[in-house]
Amino acid sequence: MSASPIKGSAYVVGTFDTKAEELRYAGALLQDAGVPTVLVDVGTKFISADADVSAEMVASYHPDGVDAVFKAGERGAAVNAMRDAFQVYLQGCPNVGGIIGLGGSGGTAIITPAMQGLPIGTPKIMVSTLTSGDISPFIGISDIMMMFPVTDIAGLNRVSRVVLGNAAHALAGMMVRNAPQPDDDKPSLGISMFGVTTPCVQQLTAALSSTFDCQVFHANGPGGRALEALAASGLFRGVVDVTTTEAADYLFGGVCSAGPNRFEAAARAGVPWVGSCGALDMVNFWAVDTIPERYRGRLLHSHNAHVTLMRTSADEMVVVGQWLAEKLNQSQAPVRLLLPEGGLSMLDAPGEPFFDPAADEALFTSLEKAFQVSDTHQIIRVPHHINDAAFVEILVHHVNQLMRT
Repeated sequence: MSASPIKGSAYVVGTFDTKAEELRYAGALLQDAGVPTVLVDVGTKFISADADVSAEMVASYHPDGVDAVFKAGERGAAVNAMRDAFQVYLQGCPNVGGIIGLGGSGGTAIITPAMQGLPIGTPKIMVSTLTSGDISPFIGISDIMMMFPVTDIAGLNRVSRVVLGNAAHALAGMMVRNAPQPDDDKPSLGISMFGVTTPCVQQLTAALSSTFDCQVFHANGPGGRALEALAASGLFRGVVDVTTTEAADYLFGGVCSAGPNRFEAAARAGVPWVGSCGALDMVNFWAVDTIPERYRGRLLHSHNAHVTLMRTSADEMVVVGQWLAEKLNQSQAPVRLLLPEGGLSMLDAPGEPFFDPAADEALFTSLEKAFQVSDTHQIIRVPHHINDAAFVEILVHHVNQLMRT
């Protein structure tokens, strides 16, 4: 693959009052790789002359002006103010071809919210000392690459030169060799999947990929929120929510919750929705010792050393059914909800640990009771397991009927 014309500049961002040497080092490596750079200071202590864009210039983008940053008094308030200013500043930059940030807790808090506002596909790398912990607040639903610096970002040494060098060269590679763009204009579908519904989704995408651009999202919380965000932006011809497990996690305290607004975006965007009850037989937790005390006596299954699954009860299924039906009832667009009577996941099948037809029937009955049937809204029982080819065939039929034009 030959190099592509570089679009825009690499923005090298950090607090020059504490990390100027490292920022200049990363910038120099990018320039050596043929990538134009813009060094941006987002420090809050004093104004540095080392950057192409001074901290004062960035701070001037705050609605209350530079004093909101430099006269904030308390450090946390100054960091928050610079965060807000940098978001406004970066949104107004027309030539951001990529961005790399270096930071500790303060720098990461300042830089990553602005990164989240950049389009998906714009290269984004954050080298942060917080990367070994929970980084979900810093990534959100964007495509930020987080990198752990190993040592603190406090001067150049044998370790930091290598790590920061790798980060700079990674950004250069992303900008010099752009990912190939599809040469078709197939309409896009947003599809939800979990490990235990993978066979269904694999068959589904194989059947639809000649007609649709199938975009599959992991129904693990962030994946569901990403699907919702893209649906709300109007990028999908339709949503195929095979895997609605995030509803159970939201309602019962699991770790894969996508929040209270899941399943609303398609309704607001007015796009067709076809879905099922994939993995509603479970609530997801981390390692077994993290499970809330109230659930310790329940039927549990160790998915791996880090993830434990809890079988949803019949009573919980009733609650899930009512909640999900109320969400789907909001849509003015066509809705097809398919109920797989043979089971909801790999674990909910004859001989498997979560096989519980009575609990599943409680879900189906609850859905049928709360779901508002109309000419455009239909709920359909299917006498097959969710991962069976026969179920997928029916699913494909409804997708083509509603979403193929």
